Amino acid sequence: MQKTPLPIIIFLLICVGLLMLFPLLGDDFYTELVTRIMILSIFTISLDLLIGFTGLISFGHAAFFGIGAYFLAIFFQDAEYINYWWALSLTLAGTAFASLAVGWICIRTSGIYFIMLTLAFAQMFFYFFFESPHFGGDDGIFISSKPALAIASREMIDLENEHHFYYFVLTWLVAVYLFLSMILRAPFGYILVAIKANEQRVRALGYATHYYKLVSFVIAGTIAGLAGFLEAAHTSFVTPAYLSWHESGVAIIMVVLGGMGTLFGAVIGTFVVVFLQDLLPAITDHWQLIMGGIVIAIVLFLPNGVAGVLYQLNELLNNRKRKKAGSDE
Repeated sequence: MQKTPLPIIIFLLICVGLLMLFPLLGDDFYTELVTRIMILSIFTISLDLLIGFTGLISFGHAAFFGIGAYFLAIFFQDAEYINYWWALSLTLAGTAFASLAVGWICIRTSGIYFIMLTLAFAQMFFYFFFESPHFGGDDGIFISSKPALAIASREMIDLENEHHFYYFVLTWLVAVYLFLSMILRAPFGYILVAIKANEQRVRALGYATHYYKLVSFVIAGTIAGLAGFLEAAHTSFVTPAYLSWHESGVAIIMVVLGGMGTLFGAVIGTFVVVFLQDLLPAITDHWQLIMGGIVIAIVLFLPNGVAGVLYQLNELLNNRKRKKAGSDE
């Protein structure tokens, strides 16, 4: 992971500050919308770990998002009280196991075969929940109550309160970003980037590349499960659509538009896509046509995504400083 320049760090801190102030300025509808965007951002960040750093293009990543949501719904559907810590631990453990099982098979392939395998597994999970009457079938599952975040029987945060839930999700988003930034700047992260660049050379150096790819796959799947858990807790409803290939495809678009291999680019891409999906229908009934044109334009003219523009602006700023310093001398 390349070192993030100071101006971009300042920009990201400003964005976090604006997100902290947003519930105080925006109405409840947009507060709820931004909450969902931040949950999806956690999901897309996990996908960026696979695509942008490990070089694994997964077309079935939404399966783990959906599994995380279904774990909460299945085990705590009619519970009057849901212990947050117990529910989260169960969800993350179950999603990690599912991603380990799927990843153990998928990472033995590469390229188009890996894409097709991940897609096949996602469709298997999708149709399992879609056709299972025990798990709500195509109607989905309603959850009676939200998890209670308590320590020693004392409730710390009221997740029923939309503003409290907003800041709770924002905290998770920042924590996930910092966690992935930390591991990507560790030797493990450098090996992942090297595998993406040239796996055969890394293997020739004596590294067990399958092991590193599997660990990356499990980390990404578990974080996607966390996002699914938060989505289910937020909406109190789970549907098989969470696991569909369409959701994985939209997430890939978000990562590409934001800028692969940056982490924060996935967040920017998520905000851009969701806000366009919210605003364009109010302008025209043919909003998907405009949406497609915007996506094509960004891919053609901004191959490194929106994050790439920020890096280019930073480079221009540095060049001006160098020219100014040279002229002063």
